[in-house]
Amino acid sequence: MEKSETMKDIIIKLESNIDDSTGEMLGYVMDLLLKAGACDVYYTPIYMKKNRPAWQLNVLCKEENIAALEEIIILNTTTIGIRRCVMQRTICDREIQDVTTPYGMAKVKVCLFHEHLRIYPEYESVIAICQKENLSYSEVYQMIVNTYKKILQP
Repeated sequence: MEKSETMKDIIIKLESNIDDSTGEMLGYVMDLLLKAGACDVYYTPIYMKKNRPAWQLNVLCKEENIAALEEIIILNTTTIGIRRCVMQRTICDREIQDVTTPYGMAKVKVCLFHEHLRIYPEYESVIAICQKENLSYSEVYQMIVNTYKKILQP
């Protein structure tokens, strides 16, 4: 990966408080949102009026995905409103690469910030090797990182 400048762009945060949905419902909604183009989805535990426990749904997305994602939220949760926040962000250059390890192929996310290189094995690749080879997550994760680093500096 060649040295490059960081990128800057605009992202939208959709936010909604939900106090009467099950965990299963929220898990399903997260899957729908990610499949529909959300960049990230997360829940934060909160307390609402009358000290009711609830969840705050946060969805990060591109502007062109707002309508579709809001429709999913409204139709699949009990929320009656969605807040929007426009945010600027800095993004490291990144790409997904394949690396051949002693246990087979693995995908890694390679990120570059100025001259600082970061290597993050993809979760699915780590898990596949763990299950196939009966190894721990941390062993496989580190093995993939080390294998990638050896390729960079033979």
